[in-house]
Amino acid sequence: MKEFSINIQGLGQKQHSFQLQLSKRFFENYGKEVVSAGEFDASVVLTKRETLIEADFSIVGKANLICDRSLDAFDHSMKIEKHIIFKYGEAMEEISDEIIIIPRDLDLLDVGQLMYEFIVLDIPLKKIHPRYQSEEESEDNEEGKLVYQSEKAEDETDPRWEMLKKLK
Repeated sequence: MKEFSINIQGLGQKQHSFQLQLSKRFFENYGKEVVSAGEFDASVVLTKRETLIEADFSIVGKANLICDRSLDAFDHSMKIEKHIIFKYGEAMEEISDEIIIIPRDLDLLDVGQLMYEFIVLDIPLKKIHPRYQSEEESEDNEEGKLVYQSEKAEDETDPRWEMLKKLK
């Protein structure tokens, strides 16, 4: 999407701030598999230098999720802070979670895809509605639940094995 692409060729070597609104259209464009909707305010601060661009992302808002237990929809509040370094190189390549190589002749930097990935990675594995949250926490705090216990003594052997030993 053009509104989430920043023209980095036209930026001077200083700090630049961008304020972005992430809404339903954003999620329709970048993917609806994990998060289908939400309302976020994003702040992107780019610091352009001779050999790299530093990007500081601050994303605050709510994601609309579906509870794994009750299938009820609920809003999950999120506050995400990320720092990414874009270094100039030959071809586009992701070195680590924080360092991305970009070609020198790249005109537009798509920060939308990065912001979508930050949001998706901040979603909890268990999506539990707030009204079930206290139940979930109490279940997590119970230590050493005994699920199965055998009635037999450890050294007692199965009679079928005794029969097989006699066949030798």
